[in-house]
Amino acid sequence: MLTDLLVIDASSVLAGPSVGTYFAELGARVIKIEHPQHPDVTRSWKLPKENKDSSVSAYFSSINYGKEYLQLDLKIESDHKVFMDLVSQADILITNFKKGDDIKLKIEDKHLLAINPRLIHGKINGYGEESDRVAYDLILQAESGFMSMNGTPESGPVKMPVALIDVLVAHHLKEAILLSLYQREKSGKGRSVSVSLYDAAVSSLVNQAANYLMADHIPQRIGSLHPNIAPYGELFTTKDGATITFAIGSNTHFKKLCSALHLNELVTNRRFNENQMRVVNRIELAELLREKIKSLDCSAILEELEMLNVPAGKVKDLQEVFAEEKAQVLILKEDIEGTATQRIKSAIFKTHD
Repeated sequence: MLTDLLVIDASSVLAGPSVGTYFAELGARVIKIEHPQHPDVTRSWKLPKENKDSSVSAYFSSINYGKEYLQLDLKIESDHKVFMDLVSQADILITNFKKGDDIKLKIEDKHLLAINPRLIHGKINGYGEESDRVAYDLILQAESGFMSMNGTPESGPVKMPVALIDVLVAHHLKEAILLSLYQREKSGKGRSVSVSLYDAAVSSLVNQAANYLMADHIPQRIGSLHPNIAPYGELFTTKDGATITFAIGSNTHFKKLCSALHLNELVTNRRFNENQMRVVNRIELAELLREKIKSLDCSAILEELEMLNVPAGKVKDLQEVFAEEKAQVLILKEDIEGTATQRIKSAIFKTHD
């Protein structure tokens, strides 16, 4: 699809390399640049059960796919020349250097665009281009409000189990690069585009930000519950020991749920007949639902709700997820430096000609 593109991935950790992988999945030639003595740190981020002698880890593999690997120390003149020769041919360069590193390494935009006016330089930083503060996903989750909302009253603040802010900033950079490629087709000129982890984090607060900005509501830790909708996120245990949850987003959904559970009297109860009242009385409502659901088998109730188009699902672990064919088809396999690796596709859209 993008087989005529050359991408230089000089980034590390998760966000930048995942952008490089995205273009590799779409057919671009992607060359990942690493320092000879200090390669991408995620190569060493290994689970205890992983092979300590391997040059790659599962973490590294998750966002490095379909790439060529080249070791260059940009402080060495000969290596710097090799890098600049690659840049002169490249369509896209991806970096996440600290503030000032571009000056020290003589790879400022003015130099890069001088040798390749068609180059699109995609850059990721932590807190904006003028900040030299070190940025890690955990700290961004803490400082952008995500951790304060995530968890339960008992758990205290909890980070998301994936590097959520890195994933989000990568998507923003993909969009910026794709837009720049589109505009380059018209103008013939490249450009530099940058995205900060902080901006990506705050912009992703969406409805929670609006709840605060418009209603002065500071979200509290309520587990999986939704502050605006009920029942939504409550957890229920079925007769056979499974955990299920519902996303009841409308009165129609609620009526169908009550019908399936033979609890039609709840539909006309003024404490539950409208969403706002269900939010107010969500604890009592959950107990009424819980009492009924514990007498039902998971598959039976979920099959009935699916036929009624009611959003409901089982809480699954990853073993259950990847036992399903629809998840297995998203797996990409590749041998990297003698290690068999697997990861999930990042380019998951489908085209229909």
